[in-house]
Amino acid sequence: MPATVTPMRLILASASPARLQTLASAGLSVEVHVSDVDETLFDAPTPAELASLLAEKKAEAVFEALGRPAECIVIGCDSILDFEGKPVGKPGTPDAARALLRRTRSNSGVLVTGHHVIVSDGDVQRVTRLGSTIVHIADLTDEEIDAYVATGEPEHVAGGFTIDGLGGAFISAIEGDPHNVVGLSLPLVRMMLADCGVSWTTLWS
Repeated sequence: MPATVTPMRLILASASPARLQTLASAGLSVEVHVSDVDETLFDAPTPAELASLLAEKKAEAVFEALGRPAECIVIGCDSILDFEGKPVGKPGTPDAARALLRRTRSNSGVLVTGHHVIVSDGDVQRVTRLGSTIVHIADLTDEEIDAYVATGEPEHVAGGFTIDGLGGAFISAIEGDPHNVVGLSLPLVRMMLADCGVSWTTLWS
């Protein structure tokens, strides 16, 4: 009989339920370990560079906190909306979410997600890449914005919207990978792992 291949331990360095669900729906069994990285302590010249930096910091913090385990993969991600060249993260409050949605309606932005992968398999390999997706936001009425803000959802997501939740109806179109808007690009992670010699299909649980 052929030998059974045991998938490597896969660790997601993120509290995002959307990222966890994305990986689980793709057939991967994932552990969640949230980093204690304070995002406010970091800055970068562009939203793309900031997203990549934060993804790296989160993944590396979890890898170190777990004692640099062998036979594991750690994935860290961070998403930021690049709107008019400025980084837009999680609004954090209802008033901030309302103001943001009024500013971005009938406009488009680039949702950038930094991905940092650590593969510990004897040697330790690291890859950082960025996913970018253009998001077109619908012409929302004030009443729609107020109703959406009242749900609490936009306070807690980059750019103040989702495409896989209540905000999905407010996104008129996207250009690029939809998974990247959710917060983790499956095609990009597959390529990053391939660069480290890990075949995506061996991770199916």
